[in-house]
Amino acid sequence: MSKGTLFDKVWAAHTVGTLASGQTQLFIGLHLIHEVTSPQAFAMLRERQLSVLFPDRTIATVDHIVPTDNQARPFVDDLAEEMIQALEQNCKNNNIRFYNIGSGRQGIVHVIAPEQGLTQPGMTIACGDSHTSTHGAFGAIAFGIGTSQVRDVLASQTLALAKLKVRKVEVNGTLRPGVYAKDVVLHIIRTLGVKGGVGFAYEFAGTTFEQMNMEERMTVCNMSIEGGARCGYVNPDQTTYDYIQGREFAPSGDDWDKAVAWWERLRSDADAEYDDVVVFDAAEIEPTVTWGITPGQGIGVTEQVPVAESLPEGDRAIAQEAYHYMDLQPGTAIKGTPVDVCFIGSCTNGRISDLREAAKVAEGQQVATGIKAFVVPGSEKVKQEAEAEGLDKIFEAAGFEWRQAGCSMCLAMNPDKLQGRQISASSSNRNFKGRQGSASGRTLLMSPAMVAAAAIAGHVTDVRDLLKS
Repeated sequence: MSKGTLFDKVWAAHTVGTLASGQTQLFIGLHLIHEVTSPQAFAMLRERQLSVLFPDRTIATVDHIVPTDNQARPFVDDLAEEMIQALEQNCKNNNIRFYNIGSGRQGIVHVIAPEQGLTQPGMTIACGDSHTSTHGAFGAIAFGIGTSQVRDVLASQTLALAKLKVRKVEVNGTLRPGVYAKDVVLHIIRTLGVKGGVGFAYEFAGTTFEQMNMEERMTVCNMSIEGGARCGYVNPDQTTYDYIQGREFAPSGDDWDKAVAWWERLRSDADAEYDDVVVFDAAEIEPTVTWGITPGQGIGVTEQVPVAESLPEGDRAIAQEAYHYMDLQPGTAIKGTPVDVCFIGSCTNGRISDLREAAKVAEGQQVATGIKAFVVPGSEKVKQEAEAEGLDKIFEAAGFEWRQAGCSMCLAMNPDKLQGRQISASSSNRNFKGRQGSASGRTLLMSPAMVAAAAIAGHVTDVRDLLKS
């Protein structure tokens, strides 16, 4: 088993005890909730006449079901209105801080916690959402959990978990122009597989991650779960500390110095032992696009859809399924694949740096005829920052719609949905069948800059060509 890694240190610091099952009872420092997985959990507490043990350690927002065009209350969708009302009432009844629409702090749960300084190194974090692994970018250990576990954290501030193995995923070198953090993580998942991380925590290390800003690191950690890992993290460094310092919930004064000293001690030791180590060369990564129905079915933009015979035997059946569903022919180029909808946003790529990169591509260009293209900021704060920089005007001048904050078409639990067999160029995290709201809709995952390029071309294209021009 691993020894001396940040994961081992944080796990040990938060261990309450060992259960009869062999699992660890782990204290959870920060619990994030939203409107989708919390109503049933609160109902379970009421049935058992239990209260929220540490309400000050729980933070709520609304994100999955909110419309991004018209957020007037009551929502047009009765179920969405019912869900937000339930969250409002549960937070009020249990004295839980709630960032509601119009507060200036509402947004996707994995965007708002870091921007408020709630997410910090050495924490254990849980949320009823798969992509809680995002917070590992700060050197935290963050888990997505189910509704019954949301109940457990509300009632006890602990979780019963089996300790994971640790794989060091090392990427070295400088990314070439037009290659982004999204391409890095899609390349990793493509290589290791969507089940390759089962039973592991991923420690992302190497000079490539050291050069990334915090938002890029969040993108990579966000998609750890898509590679099968339960969580992913980056060791904290000066980049981490510079991001956190001065935010609302960050330590200050003498407490800041003490916190940084502790965070430094949490870093994986130079002689740390890992259960596995894999190494990648950043120079080998190019803009990456998924062609199939899992995030692991990705290829470089200059490559062709793989033929089944070239794949490991265990991947061939799902490749055949993907050819049929996506209506793509093996051996044909992914570049030039037509798209109908272009979506920039999500907890993976809805932050200010994502919008800046997409705006660089969109500026002075025009969305192709017949293409629906829209940009959804990850939070109200991101929206305000983008508008202060004039990014909204750049997008609108190019023919993109500029929306309100929310999860939007990442999972389509709101009015933003694909229709029929439409194909989407998306900066989100999953390309599963029906993920974006239509049972037959198709999704191509790529970076925000690549989505912007696809919107302008009307088909999948190499963003590097636009950046050169």
